[in-house]
Amino acid sequence: MYALVDCNNFYVSCERVFQPHLNDRPVVVLSNNDGCIISRSNEAKALGIPMGAPEFQVRDLIQQHTIRVFSSNYALYGDLSHRVMKILENYTPNVEVYSIDEAFLDFSGMTIPDLNTYGSEIQHRILKWLSIPVGIGFAPTKTLSKVANKIAKKFPERTNGIYVIDTEEKRIKALKWTKIEDVWGIGFRLTKKMQAQNIKTAYDFTLPHNEVFIRKEMGVIGMRMKYELEGKSVLEMEEPKAKKNIAVTRSFEKDISNFNELKERVVTFASVCSEKLRKQNSCCNTVTLYLRKDPFNANGEKYSFYRMQTLPFPSNTSFSISQIAISMLKDLYQDGTAYKKAGIIVSEIMPSSQRQFKLFDEENPKYQKLMEVVDRFHTKTGERKLRLASQDLKRTWKMKQNHLSKRYTTNFNELLEVKCK
Repeated sequence: MYALVDCNNFYVSCERVFQPHLNDRPVVVLSNNDGCIISRSNEAKALGIPMGAPEFQVRDLIQQHTIRVFSSNYALYGDLSHRVMKILENYTPNVEVYSIDEAFLDFSGMTIPDLNTYGSEIQHRILKWLSIPVGIGFAPTKTLSKVANKIAKKFPERTNGIYVIDTEEKRIKALKWTKIEDVWGIGFRLTKKMQAQNIKTAYDFTLPHNEVFIRKEMGVIGMRMKYELEGKSVLEMEEPKAKKNIAVTRSFEKDISNFNELKERVVTFASVCSEKLRKQNSCCNTVTLYLRKDPFNANGEKYSFYRMQTLPFPSNTSFSISQIAISMLKDLYQDGTAYKKAGIIVSEIMPSSQRQFKLFDEENPKYQKLMEVVDRFHTKTGERKLRLASQDLKRTWKMKQNHLSKRYTTNFNELLEVKCK
């Protein structure tokens, strides 16, 4: 038996943990640079605030109903997500973190007399310890647990946020209720093709006469999905894997045409990439530089530019990655051109323990020791105060975050203050 645990309106719920006066009030959270709405409370949904809508398009509606708006606070969300996952590990050793607010649980080999009671215990523990509400769906397969979770969250009054698919009758009823576009793994284009074949529900997807079409359009992936919906478990729990590539890209507050200013941004992005590599004990072999001009001012000309280069040796140090990034920037940069965005992508990632050393061309061993000192300092303080000389010590990424809440759990200067009388 599997379960999918999904935190309800996660970003909004995180904001409410330390601001309980926001409970039962309409709240939305915005994406990077306060662009689009990416999380809504149930109250905001009821007022007609659409998911993914640009903030400026619904600004009048927000002001009319006094909807509370927050900028994305990923430091807070990431920490609370980690705490949720650690709680789930108390109920089964087999936990697959699927996203920041979702996790699959595998109960193979465990005897659980009453899944509803077990789910209620998980739900109560997370709510009591973290004040994060969750929905839980139990089913014989991972795909069906997604369906069960959707039912649990769709009908909270009848399910109390928990739904179990443990009989054939429940499975068929759930599949007939689930629209084909809501099936895990069916995207927009596939939905159109399915509907053209009169496959409108998950139940239609499992009917024998549609198997030829599914094989043709989706191949092995489609057949696995069909088996999962039929209650035959074929998708195994996945182990955490190192990323295949790491990208750090940012739009600038204003267009940059000065080379030194652009170089400072590129070096900063390269340093963050190298830090992420070291966190997962990996090295990269290839570095890609990305530059983009404002597409609205391109006048039909090319506005995106890439340059890729292979390192002479696998590395995860800020020195080596930033040096090669600067050399590519010198090739791509055009004097007098204003750039809107830049980014660094590291790829061909491998574990540091499998790095092949070369006889004549090797990285300075002092780089690695210096990076260890920098990482320890950053871990201890939580801030990137130690930087390369080519970086601006006073400058940080200034994303537009006009509604940012405090980092209550990750920054000592922003801890919640409680006054006792």
